[in-house]
Amino acid sequence: MRRMRRVKIVATLGPASNDEATIEKLARAGADVFRINMSHASHEVLKQTVGFIRNVETRLHHPLGILVDLQGPKLRVGRFAEGAVQLTSGARFILDSSDTPGTVERVYLPHPEILESVSVGDRLLLDDGKLQLKATKVGGGQVETEVVYGGKLSDKKGVSLPDTLLPMGALTEKDHADLLKGLEAEADWIAVSFVQRPEDIIDIRKIVQGRAGVMAKIEKPQAVERLEEIIKLCDAFMVARGDLGVEMPLEQVPGLQKRMIRIARRYGKPVVVATQMLESMITSPVPTRAEVSDVSIAVFEGADAVMLSAESASGMYPVEAVTMMNKVAVAVENDINYRGIIRAQSAEPEATAADAISAATRQVAETLDLAAIVTYTSSGSTAIRAARERPSKPILALSPNLRTVRRLSVVWGIHCVESPDAVSLEDMVDRACVIAYQEGLARPGDRIAITAGIPLGTPGATNMLRIAFVRQDGAGSS
Repeated sequence: MRRMRRVKIVATLGPASNDEATIEKLARAGADVFRINMSHASHEVLKQTVGFIRNVETRLHHPLGILVDLQGPKLRVGRFAEGAVQLTSGARFILDSSDTPGTVERVYLPHPEILESVSVGDRLLLDDGKLQLKATKVGGGQVETEVVYGGKLSDKKGVSLPDTLLPMGALTEKDHADLLKGLEAEADWIAVSFVQRPEDIIDIRKIVQGRAGVMAKIEKPQAVERLEEIIKLCDAFMVARGDLGVEMPLEQVPGLQKRMIRIARRYGKPVVVATQMLESMITSPVPTRAEVSDVSIAVFEGADAVMLSAESASGMYPVEAVTMMNKVAVAVENDINYRGIIRAQSAEPEATAADAISAATRQVAETLDLAAIVTYTSSGSTAIRAARERPSKPILALSPNLRTVRRLSVVWGIHCVESPDAVSLEDMVDRACVIAYQEGLARPGDRIAITAGIPLGTPGATNMLRIAFVRQDGAGSS
């Protein structure tokens, strides 16, 4: 089950794929992490799906990550007397606090925090940005607007506010309950929707307390404005291009994606590129050329993972979508230009022993043409720093913690194996050589680079680099 590519694949599970047989097919096709979207999954479905994934993991002897994606606040208009209205550009339209059925002139907005926060001139986007309103008068429990782009507006359609910072956190009561259930099920990652400010991540971390990785979904302009502060606080983040494309000008999203991947590399934080990557495969067994190009760009830019949403959750061809994403990633990583592009985007190492050792290890491995880089990692941080260097050689991470092994399944280039801590330097060298040999990363006569923290088992204290020779019996000598 060793992948022949470095970028990882996240597959969303849903009605088309959340049975054990399909999950196994998805994993064999290339899925490294499975996303459970709590917008559509009950606690019972969550528990059952986690059980399926763990059964498949045991059967394949290959770690699989689980990402629980919290819904976040859902801002929606109320209902209309006729079920829908047709708004005309230039018309006056009011959003208010009266729960009576809506008309072509007004509708109930069951979110007082919006009515209190919107300023004159702010935009209000309805139904995924298909309709646009502009606030002309606020106060008295209502927002009076002018319709900029009209169209059909029906019951319970979503509201987005790209110009307004809302006085609400990222966690609703439902999210809090879902988060606790996700932690109880031992999810590896928790994805946080509706992040607006760094404090949203701090609030989540207080609840999670290290039991899972915290992944911030960057989907709002307010988060983009404070991007680096948010990225410093989270363990990983997601470029949620669908929502970004609603709340920001579409033409800005590709540049923003590139910028976010560069920032992720600089801070050594895993980054997932998501939404509409192979959208046409929801109904077609083959993607469009533009979609293949889109996936390849994310891989060329050095994203840690690319994600399938509806393609694998509710589409007609979930396994084919993962297979196609895997094929595209392998082709890109074997392209003659790939290594040069990845190297050109490298970030300077930070002034820490761990970063200095990681940078030196990459250089030594490539200069001496070593077979692999082996990192001993308790918390996962050593392996993530090694991946940040984007070496051309395979990275084998050895960890005594199964939770760490699973969590690293979203990180670029890492093949992770659960292994007890070494008891001595000699044991450390032998263990690294034997497992590199068993996992098909090194053959007798090859040399490997080994990094670890001395004393052994000290989290985040990488301070040693060894070069070891794989002997005929698979053991090592340095």
